[in-house]
Amino acid sequence: MPLARVFPVWRYALGAAICLGGALALLHEIVSGVQAFDASVHGALMGGATAALATALGTLPVLLSQNFSQRTYDGFLGFGAGVMLAATAFSLVIPAIAAAKGQGAGAFEASAIAGGGILLGMGLVLLLDSLVREQTILEGVDTARSDSLKRAWLFVAAVAIHNLPEGLAIGVAYAGADVAKAHSLATGISIQDVPEGLVVALALRTVGYGRLFSCALGIASGLIEPVAAVGGAVLIEYAQWMLPWGLALAAGAMLFVICHDVIPEAHRHGHAKSASCSVVAGFILMMVLDTALA
Repeated sequence: MPLARVFPVWRYALGAAICLGGALALLHEIVSGVQAFDASVHGALMGGATAALATALGTLPVLLSQNFSQRTYDGFLGFGAGVMLAATAFSLVIPAIAAAKGQGAGAFEASAIAGGGILLGMGLVLLLDSLVREQTILEGVDTARSDSLKRAWLFVAAVAIHNLPEGLAIGVAYAGADVAKAHSLATGISIQDVPEGLVVALALRTVGYGRLFSCALGIASGLIEPVAAVGGAVLIEYAQWMLPWGLALAAGAMLFVICHDVIPEAHRHGHAKSASCSVVAGFILMMVLDTALA
């Protein structure tokens, strides 16, 4: 084999090794930094790291050149949407109302706080989404490919954006009083993140990018979750009055993403019925995790 064809393999391998070493060093620094805080921050870090690892796991089929049918892929997305829908209700909204009541709010006031937080969460995602879509993502690209490339990169950006409220949700949940519900929420988010890693890698792979690059971007899209989780836990640690607002804000952000991004994407290729059945199955699984096993 000519040297010119061998060299890129070594170059990519060296680049991947350097990136991996840097990521491990960064993770070590984060772990060392949060040791000064209490168990809630440790839990948030571990929960966020688990979700990031699940995102990375989802990219493996693309790295190994495995192919899923579109129906299977849409089923994964639907299942993840159902998991997160139940987590939004049982792990975020209901605990937000309970936290508000625990701080002295009446039943109506507690519900109003939860509703206000949900609206704020939705507004946050809308703001982030509009900021990304206003940017010029691709320049100098051939017109014939520009539409598919822009769609792929916008979808990658959308996934990365909605990983922020997911990480926030994990951190806020661990800052609450019910660690069991925080564990189940982190589990649910991790389940949902597996197909997310897959969809990011596939979106880039299908428009012509290489396997390593596509998988690297898929992994990178999940790295925001442990950072956001630790940030959310630290914030609530120093401002307990924000707990019901934080839970409800995370719920609103995830609810909007589920309705606006995940479910429509699962239905887009004509497999709406099987994807919807997967939503129900995912909802039931998370409901059991939150109510029967917690």
